[in-house]
Amino acid sequence: MSTTAKRYPGDCDEAYPEAFTVAPPQPTEAKPGQLTKAQVDHFFDKGYLIVEKFFSKEELDPCREAIGKQVEELAQKLYKGGKIKNLYEDKGLFERLSCIEKEFPGANILLHKAGKLPPAFRAVWSNDRLLNLVEQLIGPKIAGHPVWNLRTKTPKNNATTVPWHQDSGYLDNESYKVLQPTAWVPLLDANAQNGCMEVVSGGHRPGRICRHTCCWADTWYVELAEEEMVKTLGVDLDKDIKLCPIPYGGMLLINNMIPHRSLPNVSNEIRWSLDLRWQDPAKPYGFYGLKEGILMRDPSKPDHKIDWSPFESVDRHETAKEVLNEEKEDDAFETTIQGPHMEKWEMTHENRHTAKLVKGKSYSSWHKA
Repeated sequence: MSTTAKRYPGDCDEAYPEAFTVAPPQPTEAKPGQLTKAQVDHFFDKGYLIVEKFFSKEELDPCREAIGKQVEELAQKLYKGGKIKNLYEDKGLFERLSCIEKEFPGANILLHKAGKLPPAFRAVWSNDRLLNLVEQLIGPKIAGHPVWNLRTKTPKNNATTVPWHQDSGYLDNESYKVLQPTAWVPLLDANAQNGCMEVVSGGHRPGRICRHTCCWADTWYVELAEEEMVKTLGVDLDKDIKLCPIPYGGMLLINNMIPHRSLPNVSNEIRWSLDLRWQDPAKPYGFYGLKEGILMRDPSKPDHKIDWSPFESVDRHETAKEVLNEEKEDDAFETTIQGPHMEKWEMTHENRHTAKLVKGKSYSSWHKA
């Protein structure tokens, strides 16, 4: 990245390859859920890892049930607010939100912004076997990252199709030197038809952030151009792009520097999924000081019990409304998203989301999908 080129707040000429390519000392004790040495090596060498079988139906099915309840709550809210005329109660989990979306475009964004963390999601995020695996990636002290997401990938919808990016492209510059592994957990078989993920294998190795632009299409997403990836990361896109289909019960592990995207959902079903992130709690989260993570494991505190209340007490959406002094009646049905990531990069495309951006404000409701 040229130091003479125009600078944007997200630009950084420094690189931190070791943070993303060197595994921490591995546990000496064998524990359930742990990866093999070959799998750990693959994660740090390629920047991603497909784990095809990890969760049982008993662990994931409650997440489906919890999502069903959230869709019911949203349907009731829209119906009582006069935004839809049908509750679509006869539709199942993989159809209902799509029907609601046809009557009220942006319904999926409302659900995405809600950020509700039901017990079923908590149980997966803090699953002991999963934390045993995460320990192999970041060490024994583990915190849940403040940014997690429920993906509402309704079919044929730009708002649920995500362009190439590095996750740190959304976070502040402190995240550039901290490994933040993410587990992408689909709640049905994820494939090319319903919009699974693609990654650029090895794109994390330089340990560098690429220059992104904002915002892609009619969304709040930043975008990483393919030519920028080639120039800054030295990748070969003819060889390095890898499709990552994941069966129900499996997950995709990535880090915050590997370029990735989600494909369009061209099926007739909603592809629900969870993004769950962790990091060493002693390191900066890169979330603009808006919210701290949640301690999940610390060997110096063997009797530690996760206290979710402080974490859940910070409602990013409500805080943002206070910042913007939003008091209009339709605020509850606002389908735009703003965030500090929009001010990190060159604004190359404006849309309804960017039109409501108030520069310099400490937004706390943004989510990326």
